[in-house]
Amino acid sequence: MAIATDFNQRNIDDFHAKEGRGVGPWGDNLLLLTSKGAATARDITTPLVHRRRGDDYVVVASKGGAPSDPAWLSNVRANPEVEAEVAGDAGVDRFTAQARVVASGPERDELYSYMTEVWPAFADYEAKTDRTIPVVVLTRVR
Repeated sequence: MAIATDFNQRNIDDFHAKEGRGVGPWGDNLLLLTSKGAATARDITTPLVHRRRGDDYVVVASKGGAPSDPAWLSNVRANPEVEAEVAGDAGVDRFTAQARVVASGPERDELYSYMTEVWPAFADYEAKTDRTIPVVVLTRVR
């Protein structure tokens, strides 16, 4: 069983109850990312705002503009094969994906801008912190 914080668990439960549609302020743009803990190897599920780009899914390691990266990013770096869940045409679409961290450079900047179109608060998060907020591209493998 995947572990999650109470806040995250409420959003995970809401996501499943609504099959990924109309979840909280994120609407249909919530993705559940399950990664293996870097230290524990336990499955940890994190709800994240996402946007589709071609066949890939893009998420942002913003942590609300905190000065440090979110824990899930360390997990993805250590164990890049992840499980993802998104709203699909016939309910929740669950799949295995390969995570690729884009931490800097023109691709990161373009993807980050792309994500602010779906969640404008990302621009505020970026302004709040001195760190460059990484973007993660999820590519379906099965």
